[in-house]
Amino acid sequence: MGNTNIEKKVLEIKNLSLRFGRLCALINVSLDVKNGEIFAVIGPNGAGKSCLLNCINSFYHPHKGDIYYKGERLNDLPPYKISKMGIARVFQDLQLYSGLTVRDNLMASRHINMRRSLWWEAIHFGPARSQEVEHIRRVEEIIDFLEMEPIRKKLVGSLPYGQRKRADLGRALALEPELLLLDEPMAGMNTEEKEDIARFILDIRAIQKIPIILVEHDMGVVMDISDRVFVLDFGKKIGEGSPDEIKNNSQVISAYLGIQNGAK
Repeated sequence: MGNTNIEKKVLEIKNLSLRFGRLCALINVSLDVKNGEIFAVIGPNGAGKSCLLNCINSFYHPHKGDIYYKGERLNDLPPYKISKMGIARVFQDLQLYSGLTVRDNLMASRHINMRRSLWWEAIHFGPARSQEVEHIRRVEEIIDFLEMEPIRKKLVGSLPYGQRKRADLGRALALEPELLLLDEPMAGMNTEEKEDIARFILDIRAIQKIPIILVEHDMGVVMDISDRVFVLDFGKKIGEGSPDEIKNNSQVISAYLGIQNGAK
């Protein structure tokens, strides 16, 4: 691409293994994610995709292997420290307060970036007021970016599913991530809603220039927007490469893509 910055490794995973009793969810998985790329992780249900993200988030602790983010080992850190380091995630299940508005949900996510003490916040004066203005400005920018102005003051619980998923993406962006993990962000959406989310993902990469790890079952979307694709099957890596390379990988076709295309 001519940009040497994109070749810098932001995340490195080395020989990662995870098990639950006798079930091996991940087996010697190694990968790296470079700065500014969209790195897709695909595979059949139960392949270990969400488990991989859970290890990066420190929700799960691997039994073997190492995870490095910008050179710092993540294995033993609690999840809240992972967030503070700049890793944000959109989960399969919505992580929103249904009784709050879209805007207030995004404001709630800003707490991790608040640097003044609770005392300053309590008196709502001086630096605390200045900080609040900055948080409001950033939230309004995200609302505009995700084209949520018509729903900004609506309760999340009253919104249709596709709009709630968009608000959940806004929640993750409100954390100002330097690495964004997207776990099936388009699940349950119609074609138009998927196209919108795919466009937003490309815009996030282009404008914020941050790497994105995308777990997604829609192969059309994956092949259209990803720079590299990593394939898991029963916890093992069976393929990695450009979308075109993955499309023509016989092992991947047999394990996964053939199932996707079998009805054609």
